[in-house]
Amino acid sequence: MPNNAATAAARLSTAPMMDWTDRHCRYFMRLISPDILLYTDMLTSAALVQGQGTRLLAFDPREHPVALQLGGSDRAELAKAAEMGQKAGFDEINLNVGCPSDRVQSGRFGACLMAEPHLVANCVASMRESVDVPVTVKSRIGIDERDDYEFLLRFVDVVAGAGCETFVVHARKAILSGLSPKQNREIPPLVYERVWELKKDRPALNIIVNGGIRSCDEVETHLNHVDGAMLGREAYHNPYLLAHLQQRFFPRSLSLPSREEIVVEMLPYIAAQLASGERLHHITRHMLGLYCGQPGARRWRRFLSENAVRPGAGVEIVTDSLRQLPAVA
Repeated sequence: MPNNAATAAARLSTAPMMDWTDRHCRYFMRLISPDILLYTDMLTSAALVQGQGTRLLAFDPREHPVALQLGGSDRAELAKAAEMGQKAGFDEINLNVGCPSDRVQSGRFGACLMAEPHLVANCVASMRESVDVPVTVKSRIGIDERDDYEFLLRFVDVVAGAGCETFVVHARKAILSGLSPKQNREIPPLVYERVWELKKDRPALNIIVNGGIRSCDEVETHLNHVDGAMLGREAYHNPYLLAHLQQRFFPRSLSLPSREEIVVEMLPYIAAQLASGERLHHITRHMLGLYCGQPGARRWRRFLSENAVRPGAGVEIVTDSLRQLPAVA
């Protein structure tokens, strides 16, 4: 049973980014764009099932639509984790078959699973049996020397046979040894045409492209070929881009909020989190890029970075950071 909120929002989404797209980041991004689909950073099925679910799955209802990304390869464990995710209120469950880091491979999940499409299909089937929300897969276009189109097509066909209808494809192959995760995001070339071809050959599937997308115009180009676009580090380092994407690609007509309005709207959330024992810099680290490219951006980042880490730092640090900006910002 498809979830309408997640399905509609999937046209544009933010990527799951380990250690970055936590609940504070997602709340902040939601204030900038009401409709873009947000993803958690990857959570392992083992961590959820073995007792950390309540803490790791916590999120604010205002984050909807929001998808939970899982890492794992044990079908029973993934099914249980997916069930926990649905119970927690997530709008979609996504399986990570794209992360190339060594510690992910050592747990037999991430991009190395592209070499085992039938295992991925079995995991997807088990997850779909346990939840009603969509179960989706995020992958690369290939791994190591297995990066031809036929390899990608076979992987997608096998997994689609288990009922997966949506594939988010990072348009780079993953190098499973010799490159760091950062290098894997930069060195293998982007081959967008491979993802476009996949949509052309499998029109019944929802195909979403990811990797290196940095502007509204680039999103427009991709939407001429595929069903959706996912933005990662550009959305994090330049989050106000989400406001432009919201205005351009979603049907409801919204005026662009000012950056200061976004900060002011964030203040009650920050105050509530501080009252519950959270540290200020755990929240404000996600806000550093808000003034990217604007006059005073460096002063904003520096003041917030240097002062939010101080013991007992309160919400006034954020309002003081606004005072560092020139009036034109």
